[in-house]
Amino acid sequence: MKSLRDDLRAQPAERVLRPFRLYQQPVPAVGRETPGRELHFPSRTLVFLEGDEADSIFQILDGVVMLYKLLPDGRRQVVEVLGEGDVFGFSSSPLRDSAAETLAATRCTTYDRAALDRSPALASRLSRRLYSQLSQLHDHAVLLGRKSAMERIASFLMQCVPGRGGYGCTGPRARDDDANIRLTMTRQEIADYLGLTIETVSRSFTKLKSTGVVTISNLDEICIHNVCRLCRLTGTHLTSGRWCSSQGAIKSKAVCAM
Repeated sequence: MKSLRDDLRAQPAERVLRPFRLYQQPVPAVGRETPGRELHFPSRTLVFLEGDEADSIFQILDGVVMLYKLLPDGRRQVVEVLGEGDVFGFSSSPLRDSAAETLAATRCTTYDRAALDRSPALASRLSRRLYSQLSQLHDHAVLLGRKSAMERIASFLMQCVPGRGGYGCTGPRARDDDANIRLTMTRQEIADYLGLTIETVSRSFTKLKSTGVVTISNLDEICIHNVCRLCRLTGTHLTSGRWCSSQGAIKSKAVCAM
């Protein structure tokens, strides 16, 4: 029986390579940095597969990219969901350690892997972004290892609300605390990202809707009616201290990549 990995590799190469041929254009070098190439990928396009040669590195200019790994029997774990400014394609070996697929139309700058050795400025700039992504992976490890299903769903939705729920949260607005978000991930992809089943994800959304925390117009459109109330369901919300939304003295910018 063929696995999902085999099915993906059996697809025509054009699905992966076409974006490179149609939309490739040079990106001018900044200072002494090695110039990159700007690539445009349509929504739901494979950028590369796990096991492909890791000869390039990508930085997202705009769009959303999902990184995932497949087990031999086809089970999938979404390991990262990346947005504007994020970097992907690094590997400790000559081969890709995960697959990458766009969730929305995405524009990237790509650099040859050898460019990092030739340009300390480029390596330093990309490394700073990777430090931020590593911190987010620490939070995700806690989510997968210790949080309940509802806490995982609440944490996922809070990631889509700019400036809320983390250090320097801006706190609730004076008149209302609503937030409208649009998801680019399917329910199955959310399940694979949070380590849940699709049935559990659907039940959790239904429970949030029935208790009045959210309204779901379509599968990809969600209105959060009280952001602070949702934040208290994440399992990391404190009623006082620097992590509480009511203490947000420092404002920060968050990016919704979901």
